[in-house]
Amino acid sequence: MAEAEGGPDMVSFRELARRLVADGVVPSISHQRVSKLAREDPDFPPVVPVGRSKAVDYRLARPYFAGRKSRQGQRTDLHGPPAE
Repeated sequence: MAEAEGGPDMVSFRELARRLVADGVVPSISHQRVSKLAREDPDFPPVVPVGRSKAVDYRLARPYFAGRKSRQGQRTDLHGPPAE
């Protein structure tokens, strides 16, 4: 994030996934997973439709993913959802 000022840095879900991995925020993530989080997580940053695609501001999405606890591979059928 070299730009400290200016407008939003809108990116597609595919570009968001690529940047998150390239910046070392997450070890791996797919654009399908980003899309699922956008649909299901009320804390996900605001999504803007752009034609048939969807975009999100990278400057809001990066801290969201950096602070998110990954439960990759955890079986929810055995343990249920985590207690909040």
